[in-house]
Amino acid sequence: MKIFTTSDHAEFAQLLCEHLGCSLSDLSVGQFSDGEINLQVNETVRGEDVYIVQSISAPVNDNLMKILLAADAMRLASAKSITAVIPYFGYARQDRRVRSKRVPISARLVADLLQSAGFDRIVTVDLHSDQIQGFFHIPVENIHSSSLIIQEYQNFQHHDSLLIVSPDVGGVERAQAVAKRLCCDLAVVDKRRSTANQVASMQLVGDVRGKHCLIIDDMVDTGRTLAKAADLLIDQGAIKVSAYCTHPVLSGDAHQLIEQSKLTCLFVSDSIISKPGSKIRVLTLAPLLAKAIDRIYRHQSLSEMYAC
Repeated sequence: MKIFTTSDHAEFAQLLCEHLGCSLSDLSVGQFSDGEINLQVNETVRGEDVYIVQSISAPVNDNLMKILLAADAMRLASAKSITAVIPYFGYARQDRRVRSKRVPISARLVADLLQSAGFDRIVTVDLHSDQIQGFFHIPVENIHSSSLIIQEYQNFQHHDSLLIVSPDVGGVERAQAVAKRLCCDLAVVDKRRSTANQVASMQLVGDVRGKHCLIIDDMVDTGRTLAKAADLLIDQGAIKVSAYCTHPVLSGDAHQLIEQSKLTCLFVSDSIISKPGSKIRVLTLAPLLAKAIDRIYRHQSLSEMYAC
């Protein structure tokens, strides 16, 4: 097994290697003066099982090109197998044509590019929608990170008043899985968007009075939706509102907005490089992904990872 990464995700890859008991392999990435990416593998990979760690996060297009070029380099160097470890799968929100608008299905295009580059398998975390796996003709391992927040709340002192909240109808299944593991009830925020990143209205389905609410979502981008949801829950009688969002995109002034919101705490993973704050707490995916990679390498079941 050989683990590679681009310079952007080196710290996370190093932590991943520590849990796997191996060292990070040598790959150099640079740029020509016109912005073209220049990449070179600095050790032999012939006959090896190669894992390339790279989130498709900001700068999204550069990081996408890096992982594509790395795969092509490994393929031409005769690697036995090439696995993409993509903690955050960029472009996943563009997974369909809404009401037949003249838009691309960008998630499918990215899937086509990854397969054409030579990847044999994709390992990712909390895909925005599970059906994206159907865009691929190679195995896709969608690792669920809910165990991170479940560990945080298993010994929650106000467990009798804990309530899991889905921030939209599409995320009910994800939130329901956490509610089931924590043996608590579920509420849903029904939100209507006017445009991307803009919420026109919100309505609450469920009773949150006297509850400690935990919002479960796959990502937080601008933070506006999360802040509005926290306002709604507090106005409806919730005692406190926290959230777990796997992928901290946190674009623009999101950090400031979260700090000024009524949220008590926002838990995020390190699928994207993000700075913590007084309200933002980072939980590492490294042990979970290391366990998944080890099981893949040894041809063992991944479903056993989630056994209670």
